[in-house]
Amino acid sequence: MSPLFEPSPILLAFLAVKTTLYLPALLLLALLRALVASGPARAMAVLALLVALAGITARFVPPLLGLSGGTAAQAAYALANAGNGMALPLVASALMLGSGLLAGTRWRWIDLLHLLLLAALCALWLASA
Repeated sequence: MSPLFEPSPILLAFLAVKTTLYLPALLLLALLRALVASGPARAMAVLALLVALAGITARFVPPLLGLSGGTAAQAAYALANAGNGMALPLVASALMLGSGLLAGTRWRWIDLLHLLLLAALCALWLASA
């Protein structure tokens, strides 16, 4: 088979991370932050958690329920694929970054893990372009 039609391993890794790994990992980090933080940091972490949950739901629930047509499936598809699939991960990450800068933040290692996760996603995104 011609290499013209074979996607690069970097592109495949980016698609796998973007669609199946990033938001669930961010959801867990946001949940931890929401449990241990207080005040504004907790509120921002809960927002990050809700955005990540919305992205996971939009990506996985319609196929699991066999929804392929209709308004709900189209809305979920549009949400999951907004900005070529990067809108929700980046919005959730921005909220998570914000929660690390606000008063009431604890467990700074959550921020370190989040930054490593975000850096990996962005590096794969840039390398696959």
